[in-house]
Amino acid sequence: MKNNKFLILLFLLIGFMSCTSNFEEINKNPNDITSDAANPKYLLTGAEYKLYAPTRYTYWRANLIHADRYAGYFCFGNSGSWWNDELGYKYHSGYTDAAWGMYGDYFKYINSYLTVTSEEGGKYQNDKMYAVGLVLKSLFFQQFTDVFGDVPYSETGNTDILQPKYDAQKDIYAGIIKDLDDAMAKIGDATSTGEGESDLGSNDVIFSGDLQKWKKLANALKLRVALRAYGTDGADFATTAITEAMQGPFQEIGEDAVITKDNSISQWNSASYADIWHRFGGKGSKWKVSETMIKYLKDNNDPRLQFYAEPAEGGAKTFARPDAAEDPDGYDKFPKRINYIKGVLEEAGAVFDFSMTDDSATFVIPENTYYIGQPTRLGAEIKKYARWEFFSSCKDYIVGLDENSNEIAPELVLTAAESFFLRAQAITMGLASGDANAMYQSGLRASMTYWGASDADVDNYLANAAMGSLTGDKNSDLEKIGVQRWIAAYTDGYEGWAIVRKTGFPKALSQGVSDIDIFGLGDLNGKYPQRLRYGSKAYDLNGDQLQKAIDRQGPDVQATELWWAK
Repeated sequence: MKNNKFLILLFLLIGFMSCTSNFEEINKNPNDITSDAANPKYLLTGAEYKLYAPTRYTYWRANLIHADRYAGYFCFGNSGSWWNDELGYKYHSGYTDAAWGMYGDYFKYINSYLTVTSEEGGKYQNDKMYAVGLVLKSLFFQQFTDVFGDVPYSETGNTDILQPKYDAQKDIYAGIIKDLDDAMAKIGDATSTGEGESDLGSNDVIFSGDLQKWKKLANALKLRVALRAYGTDGADFATTAITEAMQGPFQEIGEDAVITKDNSISQWNSASYADIWHRFGGKGSKWKVSETMIKYLKDNNDPRLQFYAEPAEGGAKTFARPDAAEDPDGYDKFPKRINYIKGVLEEAGAVFDFSMTDDSATFVIPENTYYIGQPTRLGAEIKKYARWEFFSSCKDYIVGLDENSNEIAPELVLTAAESFFLRAQAITMGLASGDANAMYQSGLRASMTYWGASDADVDNYLANAAMGSLTGDKNSDLEKIGVQRWIAAYTDGYEGWAIVRKTGFPKALSQGVSDIDIFGLGDLNGKYPQRLRYGSKAYDLNGDQLQKAIDRQGPDVQATELWWAK
C-alpha cells in the first residue's frame, strides 16, 4: 500500500533519517535532515503513512493482534486459524515489542518534518507547514500514550538528552491540547501552506494541503482528548478545552480525515489488511468479524452491515467427540462446547439443521445466507468447533479481492462522524449546550454514508431503529453514543479500544469473559485489557526512567488502568 510517485524519494529520505544511532529510536537526532537536504513536503508523506500504515510486521502484530482485537472488531480462534483467540490477551514479548518498536521508530519522521519547517532562517521555514506537523504529532502522541500510558514526550528530540523521561499521561494530554491550539492559531484563515514548492498539495495524503480541513481535524482531536481526560484527577484543563472546542470548526459530512490506498501493496514498507489477508499464508492468517459488532448491526437493521461483513460461508460440518481415555476433559466438555456454538448460531438468527449423539454432532448451515459474528476470546479447546465457515469475514472492500485490489478501504484518521458524536457526548454530559440528538443523528448519517449506505436506508434507520435516536435519558444516551462511536471507528482498532476503555461500552467487551471451558482468559484472568506492556528495548536502553514511570503509573501489566480510565 503506497503512492508510487512518492516512494523513491520517500525511502531515500528514510535512509537519511536512519543514520544516527542514539540510544533509542524515539530520540532520533532532529537534524538528520537539514533544510538544505529536502523540501519538507516530501517528509510529510512518510510521516502520514508510517503512522497509519506501518510495515507488515507491525501492522500484523500491533494493529491486528492487539488493537483491532482488543477493540472487539476482529477475532482469531476459528478452526482454520493458526491461533486461538487468546493470542494477545496472554503476554508475548515478540508481539508487544513490535508495537513498542513502531511507536519508538515513528518519532523521527514527524520530528524531522517539524525541525525543517521551524528552523529559523532556514530555506523551508514555514509556520503553516509546521502547524500541520503539530496536528500530526498530536495524533501520534494521543495514540502512543493511549496504548502504553506514560511515555517519553517532552524531552523527545532533544539530542542533549539521551535518556528522556517518561511524562505522566495527564501532562502529555495537556501538551497535546497546547500544540493543537498553537496549530489552529498558526493556520488562522489560511487555506494552503503557500504556493509552488511551498504548497503541500498532493504530498499531503490526508487533505492535499487544505489547511482549513487540518484546522477542523485539530479541533475535533482537541475535543476527543479533552473528553477522554474529563473527570480524571489532574485534568483541570479539560473543561476549558471542551468549551473552546465546541465553538468549532468541525468536519462536515464528506470531510473525513482518511488516507486513501492505491492498488500497489508493499508488505515491507507500508502494509494494509489486504496485504496480510492475502500474503500471510492461507486461512491461517485470516480473521472473523466479532459477534459484538455483527449483533449491533444486525439487530438494528444497520445499513453498514453489508459494508462491514460478508455472510458466513456455511456448509455441513460433523465433529467427533474426543476419546474419553485420551482426552477426558475434551470428552466431558464436548456437549457444553458444541451447545455453546449452537447457541451462538441461534442467537445470530441462523436457521440450520443440527443433530447430536453421544459420539458426534453435525451442523448443516445454509451457504452465504446469515451474518454470524464470532465470539471474542474463544479458548484453545473450543477452537476446533468454531469452524471458519460458521462466521462472517470482513467485507472484500476491507481486505481486497486479491493482493493488488484496485479498491481498498482507506485508513481512518478521524472521521466527520466522530466529530458529531463527540459533540453529542459533550452536550449529553451537560458540558455544552445544543441539540444532542441532532448531532447524534448527523454522526450516524456521516458514518453510514461514508461506508456507502443510501439516503433512504439512513432515513429508515434514524426513524425506526432503537439506536437511531437519543431519548433524553442521560445514561442510556451516553451508552448509545459510546457504542456508535465504537461502530463508526471500525478498522481503527486503536481508537475503538480507547473508546471501550473510557466509556465501558459495548458492555459485552468491557465486562470481559469468565468461563474457562469456552474462553481463553489470558494473563488478565478474563478481564478487559487496559494497556500494552512496555517493550523490552525500553528496559534495555532507558530502564531507570522507565522504572520511574512504572512506580508512578502502576505495574507494567495489561491490567493496569491508564490515568484517564481510573
